[in-house]
Amino acid sequence: MSMAYSTANWHWKTKHVSGWAKEWFKTELGGASTIDGDDTIKVERVSEVDGDVELGQRKSKLITIYDCKVVVEWSAIGKDETTVKGTCVIPEVSHENTIDGVSDYVYEYTIGTSSGDNKLVNALLARVKALLPPLLEEKFKAFPQAILDVHGKDLTVVPSENDTPGGSGTATPAQVAPSATTTKSSLSNSKSAAGASKSNTINVLNTATVKVSSRFMASAEDLYGLLTDESRIPTWSRAAAQSKPSPGGAFSLFGGGVAGKYVELNPPNKIVQEWQLSRGSWPSSHYGTMTITLEQGSDSTNVEFSLDGVPKGQEEDVERGLEGYYIRGFKSIGLGTVL
Repeated sequence: MSMAYSTANWHWKTKHVSGWAKEWFKTELGGASTIDGDDTIKVERVSEVDGDVELGQRKSKLITIYDCKVVVEWSAIGKDETTVKGTCVIPEVSHENTIDGVSDYVYEYTIGTSSGDNKLVNALLARVKALLPPLLEEKFKAFPQAILDVHGKDLTVVPSENDTPGGSGTATPAQVAPSATTTKSSLSNSKSAAGASKSNTINVLNTATVKVSSRFMASAEDLYGLLTDESRIPTWSRAAAQSKPSPGGAFSLFGGGVAGKYVELNPPNKIVQEWQLSRGSWPSSHYGTMTITLEQGSDSTNVEFSLDGVPKGQEEDVERGLEGYYIRGFKSIGLGTVL
């Protein structure tokens, strides 16, 4: 029996589209040109696209998550057949500067060859620096919508003839691809109720531990605040959150997709939580133990998320979820990972 579409669309899903994105940049940017008076500036080709591009679904909303480095080769022809050719590196094309607008694009120019009077060459280069950015940014602006148009249907469940739209649900994270350091170790838990009848037997639940980690250019104190401060959590989770950071205090992330309570807090180095995927594939009474450790170095902080008590068979989904919604969430607000 299929899941009602309104319920299915509340699940935490992600599709990785980095390969498609590289081809999109090459097709859309390559050949783009602009003419201004005597000057013609053209993108000859895209020589490099490096980074991660994902389309996520949270609480029935599609969200683009991406951070790419783009390198283009350009040419310019100006007055008196003056020519200049070179490359331009855009270190960050991301959700942050394209959609949120919280940072500006950076353009790094390198001249390859040129011909003509030096003054005219310098003047033409100045025109390149003035005209190439808006040409590229027009394409960058179209990128998020292109992701939605091409891949959105793969994450949204469309109602069939036998499905009836239901009421509101609770977001349940699942399936996001990993790129940070991941480690898994298996544990087994067997619990049964002695003398219980068949109708109230407690199912045996085998569990595992899933770990993901990454290093960020931020202090442990700042990262600790982002993880626990109710007003700051939505900046990286991009969803409503509740957080009472004290032992026994409740928390809810990703619009209710993850919930639990704090067990131990040792600011700014350690957070221990009872952690559960709400109304998802986890048993309703089952909680895992999330231990978040923050180890600050001289110029960065390593953050490890260790979730103990993951039901067997769901390790990959949870691993991808932790990577995609915690670590990629931090990356999406410009903290920057150290590779």
